[in-house]
Amino acid sequence: MALQRTFSIIKPDATERNLTGAVNAKIEEAGLRIVAQKRIQMTRGQAETFYAVHKERPFFGELVDFMISAPVVVQVLEGEDAIAKYRDVMGATNPEQAAEGTIRKAFAKSIGENSVHGSDAPETAAIEIAQFFSGNEIVG
Repeated sequence: MALQRTFSIIKPDATERNLTGAVNAKIEEAGLRIVAQKRIQMTRGQAETFYAVHKERPFFGELVDFMISAPVVVQVLEGEDAIAKYRDVMGATNPEQAAEGTIRKAFAKSIGENSVHGSDAPETAAIEIAQFFSGNEIVG
């Protein structure tokens, strides 16, 4: 397997509860390296662009409001099959259905406040990484 990169967001529900280190520990325990990370206050424009795929969905406004409600931590993760590996460690979107030991089972408050985001495909990861990081900020 080749090394792969994926994008991660530690969402407001987790940063507000000071869980960044705990989430990072689960990421690293899964064998992924954090090669870029920064805490930001996402703007409305950034959130609307990031979640544009959901623009026509009824929850879009609520999702954008949530993502700008408190700081988030954006990250680039690297490892073997990083996208699938991170999706496994995140767990199901609904924390009630997430497997034991996953980030969402341990920390998510609800389906909406589910603590983390991870890319779903290599193409998506490339777009998401480029929205928040320039090349010289990623240090593998």
